Order: sequence, then C-alpha cells, then structure tokens
Amino acid sequence: MVTTKKVTLTDVAERAGVSTTTASYILNGRSAEMRISADAERRVREAVAHLGYRPNRNARSLRTRTTSTFGVISDFVASGHFASQMLAGASAAARASEHLLVIGETQGDPALEHLLIEEMLDRQVDGIVYATLTSLEVRVPAELKRLRTVLLNCIDPTTSIPAVLPDEYAGGRTAAGVLLDAGVTGEIHVIGEDPTPNALAGPGRLEGIRTRLAEAGRSVTSVVPCHWGVEDAYEAVDAWLRRGARPAGLLCLNDRIAMGVYQALAGNGLHVPRDVSIVSFDGSELATWLRPRVVSVALPFSELGARAVQALVDPGWADVGTVRLPMPLAPGGSVRSPAVGSRG
Repeated sequence: MVTTKKVTLTDVAERAGVSTTTASYILNGRSAEMRISADAERRVREAVAHLGYRPNRNARSLRTRTTSTFGVISDFVASGHFASQMLAGASAAARASEHLLVIGETQGDPALEHLLIEEMLDRQVDGIVYATLTSLEVRVPAELKRLRTVLLNCIDPTTSIPAVLPDEYAGGRTAAGVLLDAGVTGEIHVIGEDPTPNALAGPGRLEGIRTRLAEAGRSVTSVVPCHWGVEDAYEAVDAWLRRGARPAGLLCLNDRIAMGVYQALAGNGLHVPRDVSIVSFDGSELATWLRPRVVSVALPFSELGARAVQALVDPGWADVGTVRLPMPLAPGGSVRSPAVGSRG
C-alpha cells in the first residue's frame, strides 16, 4: 500500500529557507506586522504552491478560537432548485471571508431542527444562518438566540436578531407602477392569496400594490383568490372570466399563477398584452418560458444569501437590524409599454 506523507508547515519553511515561525506569520497575513521581507514571503508562497501545503484547520481553530465555518439551517432551501440560489450566494460570500458552509435541512421537522442545531453547536461553528424557503414570520429556536445568528428570508418580531429579506412591499409598488406607467386605465385585479400561515410575501406585495395605486387615485378592483400554483390559478381565473370579467391589468402574486392565468386568458379568447397587461412576481425561470415573456418583479436570492453571510462576518453583527433588499424588475413583453423591455 502506498501512503503519502502530509505536507507540514516545517516542510514549507525548509523549502523556503525560513524558520517555521516566519512561515506561520506569512501564512496568517502578518508579514507587514512582523516586518518580513517581500522576498521571504514570495519564497514561502512558492513553497506552498509547489508542495501543495494545506493548513491544519484544527490547529488554526485552537489559535484563533474560531473554526472558519458557518452553519446554515433551513427548512426546504437546500432541496429547492430556485431558492438554492440563496445558498450559492451565501457560499460565495463565505469563501470570500475564508469560511466554509455546513448545511442542514429540517424539512419542517422541529425534532430534526433541534438535532441540527446541536450538531452545529458540537462543530463550534462561528455563526448560523437560519433560512426559510418562503418569506415568513418565525419564532427562532431558543438555542439560536444565544448564538451569532442571522435570519435569512424570515424575521422574528419578538427578537432583535438581524434579518435579511426581500423588500416585498417595495416590490408590490414596483409591480403596480409598471401598469400605471403603461397607461392601463381599466380595471386592475390581483390574482392569488397567501395560504401559508405567517407568510410575508403575499401581504407585503398586496400592501405595496394598494399603496401605489392609491397614490395615483386608483384602487385594486378585486382580488381573485387562488393557491399559488398553475392549475389552481387556471381554474380560478377561467371560472372568473366565464362569469364575464374583462380585466385591463392583472397582478399575479407569483410566476406559477401567471402561467395558469395565461392559459385561462387564451382559453377565453383574450391576448397578452393586447387585451390584458400582466405583471408577476419572483423572476423565476418559469417567467422566461411564457410567451410573451412575463414582466416579473424578481426575488434577489443570490444577493439575499450573500448579505446574510456578510452580516455574520460584520464586527457590528448585533446592530445590523433588518435589511430589506430591492426586488429588481425582470423585463418582458406582457405589458403594452416599451419601457418594460422586449416582447421576446
């Protein structure tokens, strides 16, 4: 059996022609502080590259009292393709701060959540990101209130734990503003309801929509209730149209609703955007498949994950507060206005 001897810091120091202490100072970013020459630093880094040296993470943890790891505890984020962009953003920000992510998914099971928190504590992670797939009001487990924790896509109003969320209210204002800017003068309806207890997305979006329309002397004509799925939206809107509804503008609370709405409109002889202008939310890949592509107020998932980790790294972490990130507008051709993009 062939074995490979692990490269040590001593091996690096010997190849570079410096002491082990000097090599350690260089690799820990203390060259300037210890007045180490640029030539010595160059030789050490060349030796590291040549030998393939990797620092001993356990030894570093003993010196710095940190593990260079962050924990992520989520409900369904890790298994959701769309929302997994949050993890991609968080991972990139963690690497930038020389940390790794340890990810655990609870699938909504409180017992499993407790076990995952215990595992993170045993690993002595430097901080925890507590994330939810949908934007929710939560009650954070008691153990996390004693740790360096940041909430991602959720908020606990009973605590001062920092939180990073999309600005759903501003997103609602943006969506309503698109229809107003396009000169939609007829009835404007909202399609969807928020069936999830403690949900923030639907209520926030609807509040923003109502406020923006009121500023223009307008109002939501009605809310057509349906669950946030393609089939449910199709059935609700198809029945509504068959009763004689003829909307000028529709604000769909997510892209899956928009897909069902497109099908219902087509089945009732109505064309998008000639007869009905549509704006949606989420900015998912689904929005790009619709023809014409639906104008959608996007969730900045990658930026959400990155900001949550950056908040953990922040020396003033406890004072970060609640950060609400803008929801950008993804252009499309579902509104009769050149201001919102192409019709492809």
